[in-house]
Amino acid sequence: MQLIQEISEYLQKGRAKNVKALVQQAIDENLDPKVILNEGLLGGMMIIGAKFKNNEVFVPEVLVAARAMNAGLTILEPKLIEVGNEPLGKAVIGSVQGDLHDIGKNLVVMMLKGAGFEVCDLGVDVESNAFIKKAEEIGADIICMSALLTTTMPKMQEVIELLKEKNLRDKYIVMIGGAPVNESFCEQIAADHYTPDAASCADLAKELVLAKK
Repeated sequence: MQLIQEISEYLQKGRAKNVKALVQQAIDENLDPKVILNEGLLGGMMIIGAKFKNNEVFVPEVLVAARAMNAGLTILEPKLIEVGNEPLGKAVIGSVQGDLHDIGKNLVVMMLKGAGFEVCDLGVDVESNAFIKKAEEIGADIICMSALLTTTMPKMQEVIELLKEKNLRDKYIVMIGGAPVNESFCEQIAADHYTPDAASCADLAKELVLAKK
């Protein structure tokens, strides 16, 4: 599967144009869209994720690889819909109300997509109820919240309290992250999991969703 290998390699180098052309070639040669996705695009992104975790590559490399993955996905998506490809799971993500930081959140979005999730990115300064509304709307498995300011961290607890009020707390896996966030804060607000970086978040999310199935 030379072609699939090339898709993965060009993706890792962040060569969006090459990835796009190779994905189109793979479709023209009638390769299975799921193989193109899982072994080519997601396979390449998983390698980048592992390297990022080990400090072998850094944020700029992850961003260009993700851009290349998205370029390939644009071409591949219609084919995936045709064959009825199911995502691994669904996640809703956003920076909590009052927080306008998004670099860390964007990395998590890319890593989750790279792990096979369908991701609904609500952006920054997300009102607490919006997380729940969107999770209910799309049938999410996971709600991910990010905060970079100590002043906005309490908003994470607000979302959890709202879930409890609506009797929805057990329905979702709640994951939190961001520079000032740590394990003890996670326990304090009764979130399910804290992860220190984007790659760990995607790995754990995958593990948790597969365990649920």
